[in-house]
Amino acid sequence: MSTGKNKLDTGLVRELAAILREADLGEIEVEHEGLRIRVNKPTPPVVQAAVAAPAPVAAATAPAAAQPAAAPAETVSETPDNAIKSPMVGTAYLSPEPGAKAFISVGDKVKKGDTLMLVEAMKTFNPVEADRAGTVKAIYVTDSQPVEFGEPLILIE
Repeated sequence: MSTGKNKLDTGLVRELAAILREADLGEIEVEHEGLRIRVNKPTPPVVQAAVAAPAPVAAATAPAAAQPAAAPAETVSETPDNAIKSPMVGTAYLSPEPGAKAFISVGDKVKKGDTLMLVEAMKTFNPVEADRAGTVKAIYVTDSQPVEFGEPLILIE
């Protein structure tokens, strides 16, 4: 990439890395004038511990809501393959706005197409919808938790 047209702009790489950190993204890719730059950060193995950590905090603020989230957090390593997965890197939200009732709870019956939660990426809130009808058996994330692409979110059986 040492041609004049495609000279690597290290300032751009630094800017992309800053955006990655500020937006808490796992990866960002930009293509401009034939030059494609992808910046990503590896997911540390400690992320699994972060899933279990919020449960005690939630238990202190809302005991009834924390118990369903605590049980699935312990079984994250045993997540079934048919769990609904995150369609993108972002932040998971269990309710439409702060303080509002959650879209779903463990034990709720859902229909295909029902909104289960939102994943926010780049200031855009994307609904995660049920791909089948059934009963919510587990919720593997907590409200405002960062999620990766393909990460298990919810189990519906």
